[in-house]
Amino acid sequence: MTTSVHRTVEAVWRIEAAKIIGALARLLRDVGLAEEMAQEALVAALETWPVNGMPDQPAAWLMATAKNRAFDHLRHRKLAHDKEPALAYELEGVLADAAPDLDRALENRIGDDLLRLVFIACHPVLPPEGRLALTLRLLGGLTTEEIARAFLVQESTVAQRIVRAKRTLAEARVPFEVPAGHELVQRLASVLQVIYLIYNEGYAASAGADWMRPALCDEALRLGRVLAGLMPHEDEVHGLVALMEIQSSRARARLDAGGAPILLLEQDRSRWDQLLIRRGLAALERAGLVSAQRGRNLGPYALQASIAACHARAITADQTDWHRIAALYDALAQLAPSPVVELNRAVALAMAFGPAAGLELVDSLRDEPALRHYHLLPSVRGDFLFKLGRLDEARAEFERAAQLTQNQREQTLLLSRAANCQGSSRLPSVRVRT
Repeated sequence: MTTSVHRTVEAVWRIEAAKIIGALARLLRDVGLAEEMAQEALVAALETWPVNGMPDQPAAWLMATAKNRAFDHLRHRKLAHDKEPALAYELEGVLADAAPDLDRALENRIGDDLLRLVFIACHPVLPPEGRLALTLRLLGGLTTEEIARAFLVQESTVAQRIVRAKRTLAEARVPFEVPAGHELVQRLASVLQVIYLIYNEGYAASAGADWMRPALCDEALRLGRVLAGLMPHEDEVHGLVALMEIQSSRARARLDAGGAPILLLEQDRSRWDQLLIRRGLAALERAGLVSAQRGRNLGPYALQASIAACHARAITADQTDWHRIAALYDALAQLAPSPVVELNRAVALAMAFGPAAGLELVDSLRDEPALRHYHLLPSVRGDFLFKLGRLDEARAEFERAAQLTQNQREQTLLLSRAANCQGSSRLPSVRVRT
């Protein structure tokens, strides 16, 4: 019985944590303190529910308990001495948020709290690793142990990042509000980048024994969907959601029975999740509509989603419209130029116009500092050399790529492809991660 109740508490917490912390942060104006009060409510539930039984509305119980403790904290600190009437009014409002019969106004208020929390957790005043850890902690409800396991770092390291992030926010006196105007555009870019980084780490783990970390993909997609609901008029939010939906549709086909990776062009497309593809295409259409209404072209995330959509629409790998993908990468390279985009563009050029075209572009990237230790550069170059029959050079590139990667599954794959260069007539697929 106790185990079952604990599982329920944890499940409710995972779903409701961000809403609770967001509501408390609005009241306390301190993210760290808000999380502390929310955690006290969680502890109270773990202690009380196994004894007294589950409340009829567990989420509402957690919300009300956390807010009552927050208000008690304010009273004990005598912060409410002169402002108690105002604080009491505020508390009545936030406690009403927990009622089961929410009206539209209260739903909007919860949405406002959650949106503010998103922008605080992803504030650019924090270093990238701090944003990642704080976002997964506050918005994902993940424990420090879960975050550490996901990114293959020590739990103490994650704990320190979270503590530093909260301290930085407090010292910078970051306001608990959604920015407006030009600042909103800048801050939204940070929010989307954090969600995208979380997703990428789940989709192609940078280190460890597993090719994928599905829990991170699921968490990033959940955060993206929440953000799309909160900001329906932002085209790039829909673009990122579209990209993640379509990428996630391939999850079942990306691994064989032993957990080894299966590259895109070799995947069994009948195993792709058609529901996720439809959701992704619908999100991409929304991104296009919003962009058109604003009189502008698709942004970087929507362009990447458009590339993913080309793969999703192709029934077989041979039917992939590589010329369109190459054109989309051209547009992406102009809009958001980077060495990694150029490397992906090289793959598209090779598939559309032959490996020599791809190799020419890749060779121009070999001196890029950002790609010096990036294993995909020699991996992609090895593909092109193999297809051109330059097997010794290809083998050397695959071996170098295997040395650079920290992912054990990918290392095994690359070494296998290096072995294929020993007189094998089988051509490996170009390394396509889209």
